[in-house]
Amino acid sequence: MEFAIRFLRQQYQLQIFHTPDDECRTILGHCIKSRINDVGLFGGHVATLFSNWEYQSVDLDEIELVSNSRRRCRAGYCNRRITEPYGKFHAGDSYLIYSAFESGQPCGTLLQQIKGSSNKLERYIHFWLGTETTQDEAGVVAIKAVELDDFLGGSPVQQREVEGSESARFMTYFKDGIRILPGGAASGFKHVTDEFHPALYSVKGKRNPVVRQLAEVSWSLMNEGDVFVLDCKKYIFVWVGRSANSREKMHAAKLAQTLKGDHGESYSTLVIVEDGQELGLPDAERGAFEGLLAIQHKKLKAIEAENDESFESKTTAEIKLYRCTDEDGTLKVTEVKKGPLFQADLSSNDSFIVDNGANGIFVWVGKKATPQERAEAMRNGQSFAKKKEYPPNTNVTRILDGGEPAEFRSLFRDWKVLNQTVGFGRQASVGKIAKVVQTKFDASTLHENPKAAAKAGMVDDGSGKKEVYRIINKELSPVPHAEHGKFYAGDCYVINYAYTAGGTEKNIIYYWLGSTSGQDEKGIAAVMAVDLDKKLGGRAVQIRLIQGKEPEHFLAMFGGKLVIYSGGRASGFESQEGEKDEVLGDTYMLQVRGNAAHNTKAVQVPLKASSLNSNDVFILMSPKVVYIWCGKGSTGDEREMAKKIAADGKADTQIMAEGKEKAEFWEVLGGKGPYITDMRTAEEIHEHEPRLFQCSNATGNMKVEEILDFNQTDLVEEDVMVLDAWHSVFIWVGVNSNKQEVALVEKGIVQYLRSDPKGRDLDTPILKIHQGCEPPTFTGFFGAWDPNSWENRMDFEKLKEHLKKDNPNMTITLSVNGSSGEKNRYPLVVLQEKNPEKLPADVDPVQKELSLHDAEFTRAFKMERAAFEALPAWKRNQLKKDVGLF
Repeated sequence: MEFAIRFLRQQYQLQIFHTPDDECRTILGHCIKSRINDVGLFGGHVATLFSNWEYQSVDLDEIELVSNSRRRCRAGYCNRRITEPYGKFHAGDSYLIYSAFESGQPCGTLLQQIKGSSNKLERYIHFWLGTETTQDEAGVVAIKAVELDDFLGGSPVQQREVEGSESARFMTYFKDGIRILPGGAASGFKHVTDEFHPALYSVKGKRNPVVRQLAEVSWSLMNEGDVFVLDCKKYIFVWVGRSANSREKMHAAKLAQTLKGDHGESYSTLVIVEDGQELGLPDAERGAFEGLLAIQHKKLKAIEAENDESFESKTTAEIKLYRCTDEDGTLKVTEVKKGPLFQADLSSNDSFIVDNGANGIFVWVGKKATPQERAEAMRNGQSFAKKKEYPPNTNVTRILDGGEPAEFRSLFRDWKVLNQTVGFGRQASVGKIAKVVQTKFDASTLHENPKAAAKAGMVDDGSGKKEVYRIINKELSPVPHAEHGKFYAGDCYVINYAYTAGGTEKNIIYYWLGSTSGQDEKGIAAVMAVDLDKKLGGRAVQIRLIQGKEPEHFLAMFGGKLVIYSGGRASGFESQEGEKDEVLGDTYMLQVRGNAAHNTKAVQVPLKASSLNSNDVFILMSPKVVYIWCGKGSTGDEREMAKKIAADGKADTQIMAEGKEKAEFWEVLGGKGPYITDMRTAEEIHEHEPRLFQCSNATGNMKVEEILDFNQTDLVEEDVMVLDAWHSVFIWVGVNSNKQEVALVEKGIVQYLRSDPKGRDLDTPILKIHQGCEPPTFTGFFGAWDPNSWENRMDFEKLKEHLKKDNPNMTITLSVNGSSGEKNRYPLVVLQEKNPEKLPADVDPVQKELSLHDAEFTRAFKMERAAFEALPAWKRNQLKKDVGLF
């Protein structure tokens, strides 16, 4: 449920987007009593709920909902309905936006019975400040936010939004983007006039584009990185910049269709024209276009580069915590600590400020804080940001103890939500198996239940086909089948795993990096994995594994018999001359951890008593006897898995319990000695919500944007996406992304892990997957997943065909910077630039005429291209001088 209140001096408008019946009536009643003059009902459930309702007010003191079938007007009553379009904002106004939804549900998702649900209701209050709003209006909206917060019991999260710097959560309310119009209260809220003035709109943004009506119609306000809509009423032009993204094109086309509807369906003609193709328009359309945007004056701004937002800037380790106290009516802010932050650092007795720099300020209010501290929290946060000299558009968010949103919890190394399980956490970290009761693992259900697959990290039970390669002398050397599952810490391996899902064979390429292997071998393994993926058609999932961080599926591939030995081959670039391979002797010891085929492995440890641990099972290999030593804290399942590994030995097997060892056992170990006997307790497992990031370098800099409440439609084909599932990190490569983006993201992942305030393991497995080849371990994090989504998804070309059917008179200029392979064309005035560095990048300074549009070429040279090319060189050069192209 969301609604917005638009402030008009001391009056304001309420916009309701989604709401359950009871809460809607309660909010409406409060707002009418608070003298909200205009009420608008919009979107989804509310549109259905209120399509047959009007409200009547008596002196703005009470509210009554009545059916349209019983519409009536009585003395003292007035009927009103406001139909302000959803997502439309005026730069001269301030707005109050309220959102409520059930925990675990996307923003705007509404369940029919809120009262009967056991889920917690999350509430958010945003106040949005237009760039032209007055200080008085900004002050009033802040006060009203506090009043509404009080009315709702103080539970909502409050967030300050500034035009142009809206938070990710704010933008999730507007899946079709927002539309920012000039003016506001001073120009009259409901002023209607028949006088039309041409308008130019910019459409910018990848996920939720922002539409902004520009101050004037001028080339100087346009750039080739965005899409612009020119509304001339008779003609509505969609001008597509050569570097615009598909979402901007789609949104601009929809905006044009909306404007056409505003003018009357039969009145306007839609015209889509690409940058450089203006002269190819039919005469009537070209005349209308040039009447406002003359081609000879075309001079575009450079593409507006976004701030260079890396993963590091998104989750900085330099986060700080401050305590706010109200002593004798005076606010005192004291620094408590720098990151990392822990949930225990917060106290319900006080208020705190979490300073995440330009990424945002959070004011956390404890349950036992004074009413004054609660009321002043937002103002204190804004004052803090101002004192720190952060940008004026820095987002400030007020949070109540117990109502922390995911974006706040992510700043803490640990956060346990009371009586709530959110997201998909691992049941236990590999290598730190907690002593818990095991349930039977059924891999057959994984593809039917992607959520379970995502939680377990398993695509199947590991019984598929595998090819194992070892890096030897810079090449992939096949490992004999009998040696599968026997790895050396000094080496690197590449494993091609094939399995069948939905009747189609799929591949996973693991490259395993031993803990003592050289950097050269690690680099070769990564390159070999990429090469192998190319041979498989570029559709495999690539997974980087560091020794000790093997996921359960990797262990299951070897049936719980993975053994990692010390040593390896001396084949790396860094090996010294004469250095020999480290050969496994006939006497060594293995430490075994795991209780099932999908979580068991054995690792070689030093051959001495101090390596023993009462919590685990150990295998002592010797020429005559294989000893299985069972610590007091080990389980029967762990002992059974150790037996399977020991069965590969050639000697007789003896099982012995801790404390009942034979003398021969200690003799092989070199004598008795102290070792760890403390019982390992089950480690506390914290749930970590998955996080999705969109990464793009379309503007020249790498921009990283976190996406809240994500689903499959948030995956953008032109970009690289990063899904942080805590126990692993996925790199999703869109089909239209570029290699540079992929390389930058792969490099940035390690920095992201290093700078995460939660204190991440730098050896976390990293998986690279390609669009259309997503395994269930990935899709399970996205709720409902449609494997045919990419084929069915509407793109700009499909949308143009759809619009063409609805608009028979629609004009579309053909693209020359797409599949045709022709050169981009430019107006004569652009090509007359004398400085080669100021010419478009694809223009040859010596042959500018090749980039001139055909029609303008004929007008300038008074001949066709063929005739011009037939002239001698000196004559062509003279003509080029005459028209300013030499």
